[in-house]
Amino acid sequence: LLGAQIIGYEGVDKRIDVLATAIHAGLKATQLKDLDLAYAPPYSSAKDPVNMAGFMIDNIAKGTLKQWHLEDMDKISRDKSIVLLDVRTVGEFNRGHMDGFKNIPVDELRERINEIEKGKPVYLICQSGLRSYIASRILEGNGYETYNFSGGFRFYDAVANDHALIERSYACGMDY
Repeated sequence: LLGAQIIGYEGVDKRIDVLATAIHAGLKATQLKDLDLAYAPPYSSAKDPVNMAGFMIDNIAKGTLKQWHLEDMDKISRDKSIVLLDVRTVGEFNRGHMDGFKNIPVDELRERINEIEKGKPVYLICQSGLRSYIASRILEGNGYETYNFSGGFRFYDAVANDHALIERSYACGMDY
């Protein structure tokens, strides 16, 4: 573990302190999952977000979770040998989605799994990465090869809109 950044409100001070201590102690990022952190059930779960980050890092390191990234988008959007699947709710999907993605909400995935072509890798996205991770585990358990989008649609949307804003600003003669 070389560094950490946190954005948020309640509890970020505790978590950044834990991460700073882990860095000082020379822990590997995968060891975050094994930290025994104090918690109070009314305010948090037994597995702190720091632990959950460690589980995610460990899953990626072991190859349990394979990811795809924003810079892969152009290549995969043209690839007809893959399945593009958005597992957000219908309402979320209707408010905005990546072109070419089919929408099957994660809560309906088991009942609708036959709609996903076997033998093709499945590229998943959700709002933040959690539901697509769950969908990945369901699909992998049913013989599919999956890739989870790093950052989720919220990240994609923010970057896409920022690029559009920057391009509009330059077109209007504004320079930041």
